[in-house]
Amino acid sequence: MDPDGFLTALGEFPATSAGDPVDALVALWNKEAARAIDTVAPERPLSSTRAKPSPWFTEELAAMKRKKRGLEGVWRSEPSEPNRTRLCSYLRAYAAAIDAAKNIFFAANIASAKNRPAELSRVVRGLLYPVPQDGIPDNSAARCEAFARFFADKVALIRSGFDTILTAVSEDVARAPACPILMDSFQLVQPEDVDKVLGEVRATTCILDPCPSWLVREARGGLAEWVKVVVNASLREGIFPASLKLAVIKPLLKKSSLDPTQLDSYRPIYNLPFLGKVVERVVTAQLQAFLVDTDFLDPAQSGFRPGHGTETALVALVDDLRRELDRGSVSLLVLLDLSAAFDTVDHGILLGRLAGMGLGGTVLQWLRSFLEGRSQMVSLGDTCSAPQPLTCGVPQGSVLSPMLFNIYMKPLGEIIRSFGVRCHLYADDVQLCHSFPPVTKEAVQVLNRCLASVSDWMRANKLKLNPDKTEVLLVSRKAEQGIGLQPVLDGVALPLKTQVRSLGVLLDSSLSLEPQVSAVARGAFAQLRLVRQLRPFLGRSDLATVVHALVTSRLDYCNALYVGLPLKTARKLQLVQRAAARLITGAAYRERTTSLLSQLHWLPICYRAQFKVLVLTYKALNGSGPIYLSERISSYEPGRSLRSSGEALLSVPPASQARLVGTRDRAFSVVAPRLWNTLPREIRQAPTLLSFRKALKTWLCAQAFED
Repeated sequence: MDPDGFLTALGEFPATSAGDPVDALVALWNKEAARAIDTVAPERPLSSTRAKPSPWFTEELAAMKRKKRGLEGVWRSEPSEPNRTRLCSYLRAYAAAIDAAKNIFFAANIASAKNRPAELSRVVRGLLYPVPQDGIPDNSAARCEAFARFFADKVALIRSGFDTILTAVSEDVARAPACPILMDSFQLVQPEDVDKVLGEVRATTCILDPCPSWLVREARGGLAEWVKVVVNASLREGIFPASLKLAVIKPLLKKSSLDPTQLDSYRPIYNLPFLGKVVERVVTAQLQAFLVDTDFLDPAQSGFRPGHGTETALVALVDDLRRELDRGSVSLLVLLDLSAAFDTVDHGILLGRLAGMGLGGTVLQWLRSFLEGRSQMVSLGDTCSAPQPLTCGVPQGSVLSPMLFNIYMKPLGEIIRSFGVRCHLYADDVQLCHSFPPVTKEAVQVLNRCLASVSDWMRANKLKLNPDKTEVLLVSRKAEQGIGLQPVLDGVALPLKTQVRSLGVLLDSSLSLEPQVSAVARGAFAQLRLVRQLRPFLGRSDLATVVHALVTSRLDYCNALYVGLPLKTARKLQLVQRAAARLITGAAYRERTTSLLSQLHWLPICYRAQFKVLVLTYKALNGSGPIYLSERISSYEPGRSLRSSGEALLSVPPASQARLVGTRDRAFSVVAPRLWNTLPREIRQAPTLLSFRKALKTWLCAQAFED
């Protein structure tokens, strides 16, 4: 489909409509875009009766196949040696042409998902194991309506479970402390801003879109005026267009082993109109700048914030646990489980918090419009259910919702810390960490009071805790070192576990990370076996792209935690890396892998962990990392003038504070300063993160591969 042809058919934005309301402008866009797409690519009924050919089977291959059949007929009618030679030669050429077509097709699909590991994994599995688009056995209208009622009733059941006596409490919660209005209007966008946003937003097409979203991105240079008028009208009027509030749900089977006829075997996957996501991204950027300027969010919140992530949260958490182990303390890590947290957010409470942070005028009006009047419908094949109204929740699948949820959860951190309990929050993943001497009798009671207060806050804010799915990890030096009592949440005793999964990482009671490393190695080897099947059809660069996305990304996830791993444990990951290097280079099994890693510019596993720790340290020192990491390191300031003055060195904790090997070699607050101080001065004082990463990798490669 030609983007230029689409722009020609669409035409210029009519100047007479520039002052229309935003809903009218969206309706105009939908009408004209649909007309243009019908002009460029008119719909026609499909009348295919034969099996669909492979997607890589081109017209040239079809012609070659016909010629091959002809040569086969000639050889059968006259089985002479020249005819046989001619047929065999053509069969080899035909097989080579098929391989070349597969190479081109696979390479194009892989390039389309580059830098998106999850999408690339889906593409690779789709290439190797094609499956029907719709795995749901019944696509009838009745089935659609059943799914729609099931998903709506699930949220309604959670909301109805809250005590009616909490209504007054919720009203008090919604009334946030008075705050002067700090932001009452949005900045309008220019065409270059629209072009940038369209280039950044993911091209996820919804069935409600008038044209494919990838086409809008490709033709964004000529569509800037159309989109700019819609976005500015929405920002100026304080209205989110009503036609963009409808969400489409596609049920997805949770696990292949589940019964596909049962509704509770599916999870809802939300899809929203593309134009609405563009408007949301503009608003999100301006609200993000406001949150940074006002420093509103809780320091312990790591979800959906620049410079924050699951890795920074886990590094801080594990560092706390290791330092407490070094002090001889016992720690309880509580991982709370919430049910459909995004779907049960109370609009009144959220709007109260938004007003309490200094938003007003058309900004608050726009956010109210964004939240209210929403609906959702279920789509199965060509069948859709009737729209179901939504009275609570932030829309899943949207760009703005994660930020709104962070604002909604902001008061929780202060409540937890008021009991002397540490916490880390990543979206709806709430983790409490309480450390105490083994002989303390009141520690569990303090944690229970904290959990009771958290439970009360959750109920008042219409969020449901699941005590049965909440997990508690006991971290102590000795496996038999117990605490006598179990924490209690809503009357349910929480059993102490020796292993839990926190933000995708398996943590064990001794913080050895052996279960995590073993699980990563198993998963990475499984991905390698999958990629190996594509090797005959991919060039080296495309093969490396797939390996990076599906294998090394698993090795690198939260690998700052792997610093200082025992050689026996690290070897499991090193074996995966060696196998991946052999797969890409085609090297023999017994060939020495050190030269292969050097050839590929891959750092060995232990150096990759050091690289990640040093990058996090650089970010923390230069203000681009979370404050909870920057507080763990401090500059070295000698008491008198020394040669080390002005060298950008960090203060290393004394040996008395790092008595255990696990603390000296693996705790971030101890390892980061020590590794940082070994770097050359010019690397420590690199002006930008990019230049630091380049210089650091070059230096580490020299350390790893020096003869």
